[in-house]
Amino acid sequence: MSMRNLLIGSLLLAVSMVVLLRMTTAPEVEDKPRNALILYCAANMKNPVEEAARQYEQEYGVAVQLTYGGSGTLLSNLQVAGLGDLYLAADASYIALAREKNLVAEVLPLAKQHPVIAVAKGNPKKIASLDDLLRSDVRVALANPDAASIGKIAKRVLRETNQWEPLEKAVQTRGVFKPTVMEVANDVKLGSVDAAIVYDSTARQFPDLEAVELPLFKPRVEDVSLSILRFSKAPTAALRFARYLQAPEKGGAIFKKWGFESVDGDAWAERPELTLFSGAMLRPAIDDLIHAFEQREGVTITTVYNGCGILTSQMRAGAKTDAYFSCDLSYFESVKEKFDSGVIVSANDMVILVAKENPKNIRTIEDLVKPGMRVGLAHPVKSALGGLTQKLLDAQGLYQKLIDTGNWKVESATGDYLVNQMRVGSLDAVLVYTSNAAFVREHLDVIKIDVPSAHAVQPYGVAKDSKHRYLMERLLEAIRSDASKKRFEELGFQWRADALKEAPQP
Repeated sequence: MSMRNLLIGSLLLAVSMVVLLRMTTAPEVEDKPRNALILYCAANMKNPVEEAARQYEQEYGVAVQLTYGGSGTLLSNLQVAGLGDLYLAADASYIALAREKNLVAEVLPLAKQHPVIAVAKGNPKKIASLDDLLRSDVRVALANPDAASIGKIAKRVLRETNQWEPLEKAVQTRGVFKPTVMEVANDVKLGSVDAAIVYDSTARQFPDLEAVELPLFKPRVEDVSLSILRFSKAPTAALRFARYLQAPEKGGAIFKKWGFESVDGDAWAERPELTLFSGAMLRPAIDDLIHAFEQREGVTITTVYNGCGILTSQMRAGAKTDAYFSCDLSYFESVKEKFDSGVIVSANDMVILVAKENPKNIRTIEDLVKPGMRVGLAHPVKSALGGLTQKLLDAQGLYQKLIDTGNWKVESATGDYLVNQMRVGSLDAVLVYTSNAAFVREHLDVIKIDVPSAHAVQPYGVAKDSKHRYLMERLLEAIRSDASKKRFEELGFQWRADALKEAPQP
């Protein structure tokens, strides 16, 4: 054999071995399109999710690989696999478990459902109560409580009334346990059992079945939620599909068609455009976070930073925003009718900034009215800082004195401008927030104000007329994250992140 033929033969053999190795060892997901998303889907949602996924692929060219099973089984599988993008559970308890295991990031509610008893059309066995399921002539199917959401819910509810053990025994004796809710519903359809505990949405997907509503089950409404897995390789694409599933005119309409009570989700847009009004003093704390949020969600946020007096005036004049992050609760309250009740994120104390070494010997706010002082204050109407400053000085009998003495030299809509005036030496003192002083402590000295009213709290609220309420609530989640907390505290804010009395419920 010639050297040339030997080399060609060796090359062909090597190529064949590589192909064989890929065929026998490559994971199944590699056979899917490169842009495919992997979604672990509770069996109950198969029909609407499959239809929505095919529609999404047709519209945007993104394939969605669906894996079905009980919510508990899927959670165990995705945890072991460490592979995938989305997890759709039939009730909130599994999302809570996934959070505990640090498996999920964002969570989007899609629909609501509650348990019922499924029977054949016409209810031939005349089943009207849980006691009827214990009759010797009734065969019952239940979903496995360790694998499926409906089984877990039924077990929890019936244990509260001491009805679980008798029913479990009846199923073991003359019925059957199955891995998923769809399988037990199908058993009723085929006539292999007479009844099954399923979700109302499940019964509606089987034309041959009807639902028996029970007072015990009716209030047990469960949230169907879709979460983004933390190990997703394509979180932005996963979030886009999640928004598609939630949108009333897209996935929401399909869920309704299949008998689900869908949520009133955000309006669909491939790349939503949003607006956030924010007090200027919050910019150093949230600017980088907002850019990161835009990239992850695949959205555009126009953030309008300004004095809160200016922002609230614009809103009262008709300016629209999807959310408002206010410098102080008083300014949020002035436009509260436009927003869901806010959530307080942080607090910020007012301080006096003076030149290094404090050459004018300013120790208290009373010293600001000493002869010859050059003082800068925020505008009392245009900014929250100015409004709070006026209240503070009025309470101490100093506001009018500052005017009368001529010591008030500069007013501004933002604290940053006052800080800059101090840096260039045109003022002797300014009243600003602690956060305004965060980056100038090596150039200026900070004098604390020992007065309780020298304090502002910062609430965040989502506009009632926003078409992207859930997106702006996820932005709030990002603002309240541990990483954000660290940034706020580095800037001198006090971390609050506690809800007002009527915090919005997702």
